[in-house]
Parts: sequence; C-alpha cells; structure tokens
Amino acid sequence: MTETTQDALKFAYWVPNVSGGLVISNIEQRTDWTIDYNRKLAQIAEANGFDYALSQIRFTAGYGAEFQHESVSFSHALLESTSKLKVIAALLPGPWNPALAAKQIATINHLTNGRIAVNIVSGWFRGEFQAIGEPWLDHDERYRRSEEFIRALRGIWTEDSFTFRGDFYRFSNYSLKPKPIDPQPEIFQGGSSRAARDMAARVSDWYFTNGNTPEEIAKQVNDIRAKARENGHSVKIGVNAFAIVRETEEEARAVLAEIIDKANPEAVNAFGHEVKNAGKASPEGEGNWAKSSFEDLVQYNDGFRSNLIGTPRQVAERVVALKRAGADLILLGFLHFQEEVAYFGEHVIPLVRALEQAEAETPIAAE
Repeated sequence: MTETTQDALKFAYWVPNVSGGLVISNIEQRTDWTIDYNRKLAQIAEANGFDYALSQIRFTAGYGAEFQHESVSFSHALLESTSKLKVIAALLPGPWNPALAAKQIATINHLTNGRIAVNIVSGWFRGEFQAIGEPWLDHDERYRRSEEFIRALRGIWTEDSFTFRGDFYRFSNYSLKPKPIDPQPEIFQGGSSRAARDMAARVSDWYFTNGNTPEEIAKQVNDIRAKARENGHSVKIGVNAFAIVRETEEEARAVLAEIIDKANPEAVNAFGHEVKNAGKASPEGEGNWAKSSFEDLVQYNDGFRSNLIGTPRQVAERVVALKRAGADLILLGFLHFQEEVAYFGEHVIPLVRALEQAEAETPIAAE
C-alpha cells in the first residue's frame, strides 16, 4: 500500500495580512503585512509544497497588530497571484451577513477555478465588537450564530429557492446564481470549547484547534469524530503550530528563547486576559487558551505547544506524530515567513513525505 495524495498530510500557513507577525514580541521579524510581500510569499508557498494559506480577520488594532487588511479581498489578490494554492478567507459573523459572504465567495470561486475556502470565526475580542458597534453575544450564542451562518452558506450555495428560519438569519425563497462550482467551497472553523467541537461535528468540513501535544490532540480528535459519526457527518482536523526549524536544535531553541525574552508583557497579558475571559464564558469554563501559560500566549494560537522546534528531521518526526494523533493538516506560523516557508518546504516536507510513505508500506501486525 502506498500513501495516496488524498491521505497525505496537508500544509497551510497563516497569511500575515495583519502587522506584527504571529508572535507578540519585539524580536526582529523579516515579515511584512503588505500585499507585495504576501504575493511573493504565496508564490513561495505554492512552489514549496503548501496546500493552503489562511488569511486573518481583524477590525481593530491591538496586541501589536496596528494594521489589518480585510481578509476576503486580500485572499482574492493572493489567488490571482498563484495557480494551485487554496486560500481560506476568515469571516466573522456579525460584521458579515451570510447572503453577502455567499455571493462574495461564489464569485471568487468562479474567478479562481474553485480555490477559495472560508474559515468561520465566532469571535473572542469583545472590545473589537464594541468598537464597531456589533452586539457581543454570550459564548455559546456566538457558536449558535456561526452554525446558522454555515447552514445558510451551504443552503445558498446548493439549493434553489433557499428558505431558512433561524434565530439569527432568515431567508425566503432565495436563489443565488451562479452557484459555486463543485466541489463546494470548504468550510473551516476553530475553537476548543464544547460548543465549538459540537458545531464542527455537525456542520464543518474542517476543525482548527490550537497547538498542543499529540496526546491532547488525539483526545479532541476522538471526541469530535465520535460525535460526527453520531450525526452522520465527517470532519477533518487542522492543528496550529509555530515552526522554528534550524540546522541544530540548539539554534532553534535559542530563537524560541529570544522570542519569549523579548515578548511584550503588557500586550501578552492583555491578550491573555481577553481570550481567557472569552473561554471562561463557555458553560464548562474552558475553550481555546484555557490552560495557556504566558509563554504559550506569546504565540497567538498556542503554536509553541506543538513543539515543531528543532532540526528538519526532528520537526518532520513531530509532524508525523501529530498526523498519527489524527491531524489532517498542519497550520504553520513562522518568524521570517518568506525564507522560512521556503526552508520548511525544501527541508521538512520531503522528510514528512518519506516518513508517511514508510509508514504506509509497513505491514500492520495481526492482533
């Protein structure tokens, strides 16, 4: 048996369309939020084995992110600069209505031969909602709204005379034409709370989780997939990770130490306060960042906890361990995006493919 393209682990990178990079640190970052930098980065990623890019959505400055480009239009620009890469545009229910989002994404789908996807973000930054005059819903209400948003997108994209009666969105005999070309745009979402996992098990194609050890990732994967089976649904898993790959482990660990040593304590603690409050608002009192330390929070989505820090061989082996735990995709952040995406593609991805192939060819022992 050989590893098929369908079974092979997918790789994605965070699009730095927001200033400040992917760490809340004053360390030098040769990363830029501008379109010229990001067009070149997308081309580098595409040429080096990356499957997806994920654009971010932010409306207000904070935690080092002074400038923010809007995600859908920015994603379209990256798609126009590439030919194979898929770009996932983050959408935030509240500012976006599903009718507008469905039409935007359907149009870009046709313009780019189906390479656009969406990431439905339920929201964690209360101050941002207040700043733009959007109501701030309770934790589980935000996920209920996101689920309705996803159900509305799917209905608009697949049905004629779509009718929907929800608590947040309503449609009456609405027909969108042209509809997206098949296969339909993939729908991603994130979160670690009970509400987030249950939503993924009902409606999402992909579930993003914060960085963590293979053991903890496996617990989430088993939980989500068991629930999805009960619902007659299937969902794939993406794991966040911040990669620091160098010729020696000592070099890589030194970079990590410098990132944390040069962290902006005020910004990290303010970010931690905001996201932990958002998670504590869930009925079970947990969500993304519930158990994150100061060091974890220096990277927005607990990317250090995935431990992709070391030599190419070490990182490749840890990537495959995450795959064994149930990951279908690794979502990567880097310090210096252009050069490190190229290095990862040249030195790590081929090792991952070799390890995948070796595992696929290893006979399974009879019980």
